[in-house]
Amino acid sequence: MPNPPWTPARLAARLPFLDARSRLTAETRGWFTARGYREVETPCLVPAPGMEVHLRGFSAEFDPHLGQGERRRLWLRTSPELALKRLLVGGAGPVFELARVWRNGEIGSRHAPEFTMLEWYRPGLGLDGLMDEAEALVRQLCPRLVAHEEVTTDLALAFERITVAEAFRKWVGIDVLASIREDGTGDGAALGARDDESWEEAFFRLLLEHVEPKLGRERASFLTHWPAPQAALARRDPSDPRVALRFELFAGGIELANAFDELTDPEEQAARFAHDVAERERLYGADNSWPVDADFLAALAQGMPSGSGIALGFDRLAMLASGARRIEDVLWLGEFPYT
Repeated sequence: MPNPPWTPARLAARLPFLDARSRLTAETRGWFTARGYREVETPCLVPAPGMEVHLRGFSAEFDPHLGQGERRRLWLRTSPELALKRLLVGGAGPVFELARVWRNGEIGSRHAPEFTMLEWYRPGLGLDGLMDEAEALVRQLCPRLVAHEEVTTDLALAFERITVAEAFRKWVGIDVLASIREDGTGDGAALGARDDESWEEAFFRLLLEHVEPKLGRERASFLTHWPAPQAALARRDPSDPRVALRFELFAGGIELANAFDELTDPEEQAARFAHDVAERERLYGADNSWPVDADFLAALAQGMPSGSGIALGFDRLAMLASGARRIEDVLWLGEFPYT
C-alpha cells in the first residue's frame, strides 16, 4: 500500500480530527454519567450478530482446543442491541455503551466495516423523551453550526419532528400508510411499486430519492412513526397498528441514529425474527445467515421493562463535531486494512 495511513504525514493530517474525537468520547461519557446512566461492555463475539435482514456479518470459528465445548460458528456483532436489552431484563438499566461493531461490505465516505456505535436505553422513557435526550446530547457535543458536503445545519434551531406519513405526503405526494395491510405487511401495488419491486424496495427507493434529501439540512430532523413493515424491534403504535414507534435522526444531511420504543412481547418478536431469518436466507443464502437469537427471546419472556433505546453512529457524530469530510479522518488508522 503506497503511503499507508500510519505514515507521519498522513497521521498528522488527521490528528486535529482524532483529537476532537477523543474529546468527544470523554464528553459523551460525562454526559451520560451525569444523567444516571451506567456504562457497560457487552460481548463482541456472539452466536447471532443482530437480526436485521440486510446487514451482513463477519463470521469466525470457535475451536475449544484449550477447554470444553463444541466447535461452532460465531459472529462479530453488528450492534450491541440484543446484549444491552438482556441487561435491561436483569435490572441494569439505564445503560449506555460505546461499542465496537462490524458490518461486512460497508465502506465509503460515511461507512466503514468496523466502527463505533453509541447505544443507550432507558426504561420508562417514551419516544418523545428519547428525542429530547438525543437533541440535548447532539447540541452538547457539537458546535452550533455543523456541515457536511455543502449542507450546513444550525443545531440551535429546534429539531424538526416529522412522521414518515407526513414526509411522504409532502415530498412524494402519496399516502404511504394506505399501502399497509391489516396484518402489518406492505402492498407494493398500493405504493406504486414497479413490476420488479417489492413493497420494501419501492418504499426505500422513494425514501432515498425524495425524503432523505430534505432531512437534516437547515435544522436537524427526526423522521418518526415508520410503517409497520419497518418496525424491526419497535412496538407498534397502539393508536394505529399500521405504524411502528421508531425514529431516525438526521443532521448535516447525514443519518446519525435509529431508535425504537422497544417491543417487549416475546411472541411477536419471535414471529418477526423467524420471518427475518427466512428472508435473509432467501436473499443472501444460508452461508450469510444465522439462527434466531433464542437466548434473547428467553430474556424477553422473563420480562423486559418498557422503554426506548437508540443506536447512534459515533464516527459520524465525530465527523460533524470535528468538520471531517470522510469517516477515515476520524479513525486512528484511517481506511487500513480494508483498501
